[in-house]
Amino acid sequence: MTSLVKVCELNELPPGAIKTLIVGGRQVMVVNVDGEIHALDSTCTHEEADLSTGFLSGKEITCPLHFSVFDLTTGEAISPPAELPLQRYKVRIEGSAIFVEG
Repeated sequence: MTSLVKVCELNELPPGAIKTLIVGGRQVMVVNVDGEIHALDSTCTHEEADLSTGFLSGKEITCPLHFSVFDLTTGEAISPPAELPLQRYKVRIEGSAIFVEG
């Protein structure tokens, strides 16, 4: 059974903002990329650094540890040393509330 975890209200996550929360025992980052909300694992697939403390630029986030770059819209690793993609989570908007399915 899929559970829904409320993240916040839409007005609390402006473009370029990141929120983190625990979903199903995993740390998830919820990101507003130009008005589109995406939810992905917040842990780098290379060395387990916290990506939510990384460098956000447009639709990409750079790991603060070894500078791997991930596409936030797909989860794909687009720059080494990371090779594996980030796990993505479904996002649901109900009214003005953002939920992540876990």
